[in-house]
Amino acid sequence: MRVGHVVKLGTRSPGSEKVKGWLSRVGTKASAGSFADAASFGELIILSTLWVGTENAIRLANQENFTGKTVIDTTNPLAFSSEGLPPKLSIGYNDSAGEQVQRWLPRSHVVKAYNIVGNAHMVNPNFPGGPPDMFICGNDAKAKLVVADLLKMLGWPVIDIGGIESSRYLEPLAMVWITYGFRTGTWNHAFKLLRK
Repeated sequence: MRVGHVVKLGTRSPGSEKVKGWLSRVGTKASAGSFADAASFGELIILSTLWVGTENAIRLANQENFTGKTVIDTTNPLAFSSEGLPPKLSIGYNDSAGEQVQRWLPRSHVVKAYNIVGNAHMVNPNFPGGPPDMFICGNDAKAKLVVADLLKMLGWPVIDIGGIESSRYLEPLAMVWITYGFRTGTWNHAFKLLRK
């Protein structure tokens, strides 16, 4: 919205006080509706759900509303324990959340991005060592260009690591970010690929 985009938030409770508060903070270029309203509205859709609710959110949004669109998948397949320990990945090695989302949305162009950083740093990340890098992957080259352009507009250098199967590497990388956060009690960190 700060960079000129019009946004619709999809939620189970578009009339809730929390959503009304968000709308009052972000201004007139934002609105809220059901998951189906948001998926139908969006040219570019950002899927940002807890993993356990992701498939149901897609179902509620109506798979047809995603057809032909680029979908940014920010999810991580986390399994939480009752002991308050860091979560673990519930999928790995030969599959990933990114691949599952692509299978659930076969007529969409899924790009894994934003799963390796917290929401506080998703726009204009400002770190003493310079901007961190955002790793992305997906099967459609044009969709990756759309996502890369958006990320660059929001202050992120972008590194494309290949097809959607590379989510198998980005999701464990998110676990490095999460585990470090649990160990230190801080969530102000991100990744940078150093080159020579």
